[in-house]
Amino acid sequence: MLYLRVFIEFFKTGLFAVGGGLATLPFLYEMAERTGWFSAADIANMIAISESTPGPMGVNMATYVGHSVLGTFGGIISTIGLICPSVIVIILISKALEKFKESVLVQKIFYGLRPASMALIMAAGLGVAKISLIHLDLWEKTGKLINLFDVKSILVAVAAFVVVSRFKVNPILCIACSAVIGIVAMM
Repeated sequence: MLYLRVFIEFFKTGLFAVGGGLATLPFLYEMAERTGWFSAADIANMIAISESTPGPMGVNMATYVGHSVLGTFGGIISTIGLICPSVIVIILISKALEKFKESVLVQKIFYGLRPASMALIMAAGLGVAKISLIHLDLWEKTGKLINLFDVKSILVAVAAFVVVSRFKVNPILCIACSAVIGIVAMM
């Protein structure tokens, strides 16, 4: 029965997470709260691992959650659940879109989906920033403003942003360097 629940949870995520892997994050946060299968900190780790490994981010995260809840078969079930809606939708609309791609209605639908996708990605980004750059729990315990922010993480994030956006350094190199910095900083 748990296998079916994992499949359904990720099927729903795959059905409504328009915009790629980052768009799955709001659904994963909600799933974490509702099921208790993983925590918000686990999501931050999933993002870090998914961004630094080959393959689509959403699929990597679904596989991780399924595997951690139900083992290897759970990883397979959750991944199938996540990608199944996309496959079904693509099969159903591929012919229709070819016929109606010049349709004003279809163009308006895609116009409406773009900002919705952007909103989901922004919500995911803010969630990741909250987990990785801010320590509300430590600040609440101590009351010291300096404990609210993870200064090291903020410096790494700003440096990565500047290096990628201004100096056009390959993001893969930036991810690898950030991983090394994280290992060194944790020693």
